[in-house]
Amino acid sequence: MKKSKQFLISNAVPILFTVLCIIGVYLSGTPISTILSDLVNRFDRNILLVLSLIIPATCGLGMNFGIVLGAMCGQVGLVVVTILNMSGISALAAAAVIAMAAAILCGYLAGKILNRTKGQEMITSMIVGYFSNGIYQFIFLFVIGGIIKVEHDILLTGGIGIKNTIALDSMQYSLDGLSIFGLNTRVDLFTGVIFFSLLFAAVFLIGALVHRQFTKKLAIQLAVCGILAAASAVMAKMPRFVVAKTLIRIPIPTFLLIALVCFLMQKFMKTKLGQDMRAVGHDREVAGASGIKVDQVRIISVIISTVLAAWGQIIFYQNLGTMDAYYGHEKVGTFCVAAILIGGASVKRATIGQAILGTVLFHLLYTVSPLASQQLFSSSMVGGYFRMTLCYAVIAAALILHVWESRSKDQELH
Repeated sequence: MKKSKQFLISNAVPILFTVLCIIGVYLSGTPISTILSDLVNRFDRNILLVLSLIIPATCGLGMNFGIVLGAMCGQVGLVVVTILNMSGISALAAAAVIAMAAAILCGYLAGKILNRTKGQEMITSMIVGYFSNGIYQFIFLFVIGGIIKVEHDILLTGGIGIKNTIALDSMQYSLDGLSIFGLNTRVDLFTGVIFFSLLFAAVFLIGALVHRQFTKKLAIQLAVCGILAAASAVMAKMPRFVVAKTLIRIPIPTFLLIALVCFLMQKFMKTKLGQDMRAVGHDREVAGASGIKVDQVRIISVIISTVLAAWGQIIFYQNLGTMDAYYGHEKVGTFCVAAILIGGASVKRATIGQAILGTVLFHLLYTVSPLASQQLFSSSMVGGYFRMTLCYAVIAAALILHVWESRSKDQELH
């Protein structure tokens, strides 16, 4: 009974939002297959951005609202390859390299600033994002075309500054729909589930063989993978699931990349540097006394976060196909922070599972709120206001809880 109560208290936010999502799906009156199709697209676009918040939180920097820096670096990379008339997966790779170089520099500078404002990192990262946005706008509105002469149709009519909306047709689905050995890798839902079930089963089995550990946990993991694969194979042949099979597409390459990032992130946290980050996040004074270079570790965590956010923004726009050059990055920090908090994370602790769950719940609610509002009030705007209110409310609640916990800790020390 005590454990159940503790579980409910610890997971109150994700449970609440799960209930809201179920109610929203029911009230929306929209077929599940249509909702799932939109959810898969949104998850594909946003998960890497949300994952970029984990390492700074682990390192004691709180929610890094400054990932907007990474988003801007990603957009810079996309603009450069567009001006160079590159296309396809090569353009995406070049944009990722350019964005990474810019993100490393921006992450380093942001990390240096955050080290000067220890204890106030979240508000500082937000201000750094606003300031950087001003520089970004100046470059895109005046420097490109005004100082750096460019001849391309992305420029405004006067030849100075770039347009607000940039078409990325030559790069759209270049990762999502990447052809491997002539095979289309943007598959239907059931094929995707079968593929990843077998893939994870193989990974679990290889891991067990390498470490020579055949446990009950392994048996459960293999059983779950087998059941999912078998159930998907059966459902794929049933007439009632024809619409779902046709409508919902799983981008295998992008999901593989996401899985790889999650795997590497998990392994990274087990390295010495990863353990140092945990130590700094737990108590930076104790970590410093034990010989850990606290400031350096914090800077590295910000750099990694900024690079992941830059790549996440590139993946976002290769899926969307058009880029909002001036406003597309502005809400990245707010929405991603809200998503990971909805997944059950806190200002001081975040996990991959919480990032995944939060992304699913946030974007499911984001999808069904206007639809349910249209059914109830004949206006989708009410649902739009509702989801935005919840977004800011969950961030405010997390910040208030963080301040309360910090003050309680200070009172105990004194």
